[in-house]
Amino acid sequence: MIGAAELEAIEGLWKEGLEEAYEAYRPATQKLAGNDRDRVALAAALVEVALHLQRLGGRAAPAPDLLRGDLCLARASRLLADTRNQELQVAFARAIEELAATAAEERKPEPARERLLRAIEGVR
Repeated sequence: MIGAAELEAIEGLWKEGLEEAYEAYRPATQKLAGNDRDRVALAAALVEVALHLQRLGGRAAPAPDLLRGDLCLARASRLLADTRNQELQVAFARAIEELAATAAEERKPEPARERLLRAIEGVR
């Protein structure tokens, strides 16, 4: 279960799309153990929101949005570390790297949600 402190720290983003993204990832996490389901769904939602805030592949984002995106990525990383599932951590890192590399090459990256869902579903 996600702790109250974790939810309080991201409350502002919850209404800005984080909640919808979290709910979209929950079905993909059902094969994971107990608390890892919520952690991974929230981590994926945070990554998706971070990439949106940082305007991956678009015009440069303002500094406050870049910072909020970095904070989302840091929290997602911690949530994934809490699962102690190295395969899952690597899958997320590769997904983020691929999306960022595609954007850096000025090609349109695939939707982050599609790529992150594949990362989750590919883990044993």
